[in-house]
Amino acid sequence: MKTENKTNKTEIITVAKTEEKTVTAKPGRPVNLNSARQKRLKELAEKRINGELKRGRPVNENSARQKRLVELEAKAKANGGTVKRGRPVNENSARQKRLAELEAKAKANGGTVKRGRPAKKTETQDTVTA
Repeated sequence: MKTENKTNKTEIITVAKTEEKTVTAKPGRPVNLNSARQKRLKELAEKRINGELKRGRPVNENSARQKRLVELEAKAKANGGTVKRGRPVNENSARQKRLAELEAKAKANGGTVKRGRPAKKTETQDTVTA
């Protein structure tokens, strides 16, 4: 005896009136394993497992950017791991002297420097009314 319920897309099969099996149908279109797309997907999965899958745009080793990156890497190795970029700092400039003084004050005060104008001290008078 077969009964079909179209809302749940399940099929209930009664065998010898003692056992019941429920088989759920897969939704969607069936997969054709011999199609070109399925073959390509299988091939990609195998390459991914073997570590042979290359993703993204290939790098051109002869491009100007790659040559520049190699030069920067060589400079970094020669310089101890860093490459200085930009304008060099002049230690004798007025700004650098002022920054050095502020840093010395900060060390003397335990790492903080008070900013701004000092507060004006005000005296409070106690008036006694008798």
